[in-house]
Amino acid sequence: MAWTSSTAPEAATPWSPLSGADTACAVIDLEAVAHNGRRLARTAGVPWMAVVKADAYGHGLGPIALTALSAGASWLGVAQLAEALTLRALLDEAGVTRPTGEPTGQAPRLLTWLLPVMDPARAAAEDSPLRAALAADLDLSVSTPSQLEAVEAAARAQGTTVRLHLKVDTGMSRGGVMEEDLPAMAAALRRAVDEGTVDVVGLWSHLSRADEPTSGSTEDHLARYWRAERIVHEAGLTPPIHHLAATGGLLWHPEARMDLVRVGIGLYGLSPDPSVATSAELGLRPAMRLESALVQVKRIDAGQAVSYGGTWNAPCDRWVGLVPLGYSDGIPRAAGSAGPVGVGGIMTSIVGRVCMDQVVIDLGPARDKAGAAIAPPAAVGDTVVLWGAPDAVGKEAVPTADEWAQACGTINYEIVTRLGARVPRCYVGGQSIGDYSRS
Repeated sequence: MAWTSSTAPEAATPWSPLSGADTACAVIDLEAVAHNGRRLARTAGVPWMAVVKADAYGHGLGPIALTALSAGASWLGVAQLAEALTLRALLDEAGVTRPTGEPTGQAPRLLTWLLPVMDPARAAAEDSPLRAALAADLDLSVSTPSQLEAVEAAARAQGTTVRLHLKVDTGMSRGGVMEEDLPAMAAALRRAVDEGTVDVVGLWSHLSRADEPTSGSTEDHLARYWRAERIVHEAGLTPPIHHLAATGGLLWHPEARMDLVRVGIGLYGLSPDPSVATSAELGLRPAMRLESALVQVKRIDAGQAVSYGGTWNAPCDRWVGLVPLGYSDGIPRAAGSAGPVGVGGIMTSIVGRVCMDQVVIDLGPARDKAGAAIAPPAAVGDTVVLWGAPDAVGKEAVPTADEWAQACGTINYEIVTRLGARVPRCYVGGQSIGDYSRS
């Protein structure tokens, strides 16, 4: 069965490059997502949060969230409040029960951690996004006094108690309260707890170098985390949930797993650092396969320039093919004359610059050494694969997101996450909404 909507999965026929008006599709294997979640959960040995921020790393918010829940996730996490509200609406539409007490597999908690900046008066207004967050039963994160003041104002106006996770800076120097500011922040939280506007349920942070197993950085993060916990305890706060590890931490730093792990890139079948361990070595299966089709095949003469700027010239008479994907679809411009592409059993690459809506790929020589013509190895309509899971039997050339990252001087996270919204996500291998067990 295939799912075709990123908001309300329904049964559909498998995608074909030439069907409908679409010229490309990101085929998302939901069974691979479920497998990856279960695989990492076994390693972690503690409850896990499926991190589905940024439209589930480009894979589609609704289907990935539901798949993660079916695989055992008891939490869902997104960075931005607007996306968290969207996710709550999707789960409500799917009939997923909202939590009323401690999280269970059928009543997941939703955590969001980047709150909009607003003063207490705006936060208390009837149309405040923070009040919408409370109405949506979201867990929120704070790390500054102004954030806490806004959340308190919204809670008073809403007549409810907000579940808060306190984020501390343990060495990332990004979000989180600094150690020297923590006593005052903890005291303010204690006052809010006494007033009844706040329940501090979590203490958390983020590791900056978890993908480096022997750097010593994670050990320093842990020492800072435990110092922060002591300060919080001294203020009379005892948050029951401690979380520090994302995928790299849960894989390579067992001491960072604590009460909850946040599974991000690994859920999508990609390694946090392929130089430490590849997806295959970790037992993970890449979930996204980006496909398109050749829309034109032509022969060009030796020396002929290809694409804007003439940065690549044919070394001999050459067959080239046109693929209707470009930087407006999220294909990095850095992939010019570098990005790997598979066509049938042929592994080739983009030649020339990446254009807004299309790229040209090399299809090999058009003449042999004796000058005789060689037929093109591919034809219009043939499937082109930019990245996906490697073909286990070796009959199909399939580049990986890791190879794309290497070619573009970036990381696999960026390759999949930046894929544009106009590329449809086509879902295969998962459960239907009706198959999802709900309490």
